[in-house]
Amino acid sequence: MVFLCIGFASGQEKNIQNTNNKEDSSRFEVSKQLDIFNALVKEMEMYYVDTIDMRAIMRRGINAMLRGLDPYTEYIPEDELDDLKMITTGEYGGIGALIRYRNGITVVTEPFEGMPAALAGIKAGDRILAIDDRDATGIADNKVSEMLKGLPNTKLKLKIQRPDEKKPRTFDIIRKQIILDQVIYYGVKNDSIGYIYLQGFTDKSAEEVKSAFENLRKNHNIKSLILDLRDNGGGVLEGAVQTVGFFVPKGTKVISIRGKASQLDRIYRTYNEPVDTTIPIAVLINGSSASASEIVAGALQDMDRAVLIGQRSYGKGLVQSPRNLPYDGKLKVTISKYFIPSGRCIQQFDYTHRHPDGSAAAIPDSLTSVFHTAKGRPVRDGGGVRPDFEIDEKKIPAMLYYLDMDKDFIVFDYVTDWVKNHKTITLPDNFVYSDKDYEDFKKVAVEKKFEYDRQSGKALNALKEVAEFEGFFEEDATLFASLEEKLKPDLARDLEKYKSEIKQYIASEIVKRYYYRSGELQFNLKDDKTLAKALEVLGNKELYTKTLSSP
Repeated sequence: MVFLCIGFASGQEKNIQNTNNKEDSSRFEVSKQLDIFNALVKEMEMYYVDTIDMRAIMRRGINAMLRGLDPYTEYIPEDELDDLKMITTGEYGGIGALIRYRNGITVVTEPFEGMPAALAGIKAGDRILAIDDRDATGIADNKVSEMLKGLPNTKLKLKIQRPDEKKPRTFDIIRKQIILDQVIYYGVKNDSIGYIYLQGFTDKSAEEVKSAFENLRKNHNIKSLILDLRDNGGGVLEGAVQTVGFFVPKGTKVISIRGKASQLDRIYRTYNEPVDTTIPIAVLINGSSASASEIVAGALQDMDRAVLIGQRSYGKGLVQSPRNLPYDGKLKVTISKYFIPSGRCIQQFDYTHRHPDGSAAAIPDSLTSVFHTAKGRPVRDGGGVRPDFEIDEKKIPAMLYYLDMDKDFIVFDYVTDWVKNHKTITLPDNFVYSDKDYEDFKKVAVEKKFEYDRQSGKALNALKEVAEFEGFFEEDATLFASLEEKLKPDLARDLEKYKSEIKQYIASEIVKRYYYRSGELQFNLKDDKTLAKALEVLGNKELYTKTLSSP
């Protein structure tokens, strides 16, 4: 016993010594690299042939360095902290509108419902000419955004040009504290099933969910609930923990976070009394459900508290925290991974071991491990949260992306003209965009010579170059010519080929002009297969219970 103890103590001393040596070596390496960097910057500033914009070059260097770690670690200088505040709180001082730069003019693309811009009568399509008599033309939209923002209750004079009107209009607007609702719509489906759509997690989003749920339960006597987290990119971790806490007993462990700095490790438990621990719940997720939304979905799945429906989530199992920097900047840095109740981490990409081209490797399903829910149902780590009922999501054609990002605003202008000629429309659930109207849009797109990129054509050209280099092109020239003909852009053909998808996109943009984001969502839920499956599962008590039962 004595020998074993002495031997153990000796090993401990050796381990401590090795650890200290590693720490000393690491500190020396950091100091050495900082000295090199400092000397390099001084030499460039002094001797480089042209004048250097030191702020710009340092920002590029910082951004490149941090991008090499992961996509979430970033430097936020003092002048951009308002963006971080808006992400965490959903608040800012301003008029409440989205804007976009277009040919030297900033255009209002979306006024938010109930906010100063919308209440004053500002519409999508209005072009901003001046702010407080200061010319706003030729100024980038981020600078115009800064001019529009300000302290709540301060006055703002906005001069705009409305399309097809000869004279500009002037609006006197009073800025207010803009609070962007995260629950943009809630309602009742099939008479007794509550539905809540949550678009993000801020420090107030959980209370919005609670308020919506209590309203549905009190005023509509709902018997079950759908929580829609599709396209919810996450946000504040505490908001996720609070949301889970509404539906599970107080003190329930939701997640643990673990990183290199053990003093930052935490276990998060629910800390308030729940609202309802028995109501059947379906959570909807897709490939754009990430971070905090994955915590809610994954935790409720691990506790066998909700059925998950949709597509596999994004797979972000990393936690970021802001750290203070000199001159009032901040570093948003990844400090840990999080683990949901079954013990699994759903992180999909390994940013430490990258491919030779620098891209991050996704963890293959074959290398994931099996964990178990509270009732013993098998679940896997890595690769996001897998739903209990997987619904095939129709792939969005690339043409829709180009229509949405079109620098010529073809769809935007078409919708603006359409709205000008239609003072009102039916409720979102009943709105129909006609084939006749779509034929008019097709004419507009052809007349304006809408151009869109076809990746297949680019890939074929790259393949031709490789074939020519390797000497195979001549013998396969006929095959290449045939493929080239098939892949040649044909606007009229593609507008007809993707008619249903483009019609849906245009119709939702039209509905948004009249009923804002809430109406747009309601319209898009009409033929939603994932929602239909959720209604089916919640409407079948036996299926719901069986899904969450022990295997």
